[in-house]
Amino acid sequence: MPVGSISYPMVTIIIPAYNVEGYVARAIESIQRQTFTDYELIVVDDGSTDRTGDIIRQFTRHDLRIVDFHPSNGGAPAARNLALDHAHGKYVMFMDADDWAEPSMLADMVRFSEEHHLELVIAGFYIDTYYGRGDEHTTELKSRPTAVYPTQHDFRVAAAQLFDQNLLYSPWNKLFLRERIERLGLRFRPTFWDDFPFVLDYIRDVERVGVTEKAYYHFIRQREDSETARWRPDMYDKREEEHGWMLDLYHHWELDGDPTSMEVVQRRYIERLVGCIENVCNPSCELPASEKIDLIDAMITSDRAQLAVAIARPRTNMMKTMLLPIKQQNARLAYREGCLISFVKSHSTRVFATLKARR
Repeated sequence: MPVGSISYPMVTIIIPAYNVEGYVARAIESIQRQTFTDYELIVVDDGSTDRTGDIIRQFTRHDLRIVDFHPSNGGAPAARNLALDHAHGKYVMFMDADDWAEPSMLADMVRFSEEHHLELVIAGFYIDTYYGRGDEHTTELKSRPTAVYPTQHDFRVAAAQLFDQNLLYSPWNKLFLRERIERLGLRFRPTFWDDFPFVLDYIRDVERVGVTEKAYYHFIRQREDSETARWRPDMYDKREEEHGWMLDLYHHWELDGDPTSMEVVQRRYIERLVGCIENVCNPSCELPASEKIDLIDAMITSDRAQLAVAIARPRTNMMKTMLLPIKQQNARLAYREGCLISFVKSHSTRVFATLKARR
């Protein structure tokens, strides 16, 4: 869009990339195939040690809309922040280097935002989980009906259903207004799973929000070394911190007394607590079984866990069964359950993804 004699793009797309030589070309090409062409693509090679940087450079030599940076490894938050510092678009979108987008994504989301003068557009997305060899994968659609919320309060009330469909956690299914990012001084925090606090900061006092039921973004679960696949010794502490952020957000919104909103928040917490139990039971965790059970006991007997399991209303019999050890404060049973989940997760990606989608 023109500013004086300088023409700036309508959208800036930001991709941090680290050791993704087998995927980054697909991500970039999916942006090049967009029917909407008024964009700049900023790709930050975050100190990769494979061919990622060379692949990115090949694209920048032939497409002037692509800008590349090659800093030393500083992590995804630093890479995204570097790109934000050099962004020019009216809007900003984020993308992971191992994902890809449908060709109409930019055109549809920009049109939707411009028509309704939005500060935030939220779209549906797909979770594609690959298993075995070749192109075999399962696909899970995350979406909510199209809506433009007439007031800030209407969005806040509806946010529980958006959280319930995982539409409010990650930045990559969203169109952000860059002026608002800069006005609020928002940047990604130097932590793993950095995208969630960025989104929370943005939506805290956002006013004009629209949701489109259309899905464009393909979130890929495939790499064994991805952040969502490996054992993390600090996962429980991180989930506790995230739950605190959610409670703070709903207190700020004055909805911490709303039963519908709180049921979603507490169910979200208790479902992720099951994930923390499985994480402790991951074969990569070398603690003896007795210490694992002690860790699980501390998790499930906390006041926070017992409050959540009392308020949450699981949607399936499978999830009701999985929560019984927590409700009964039975650490040994929870340990056995965690070992079973970990076994399924490591031996049958397809079954694990299907069960997780149906929870």
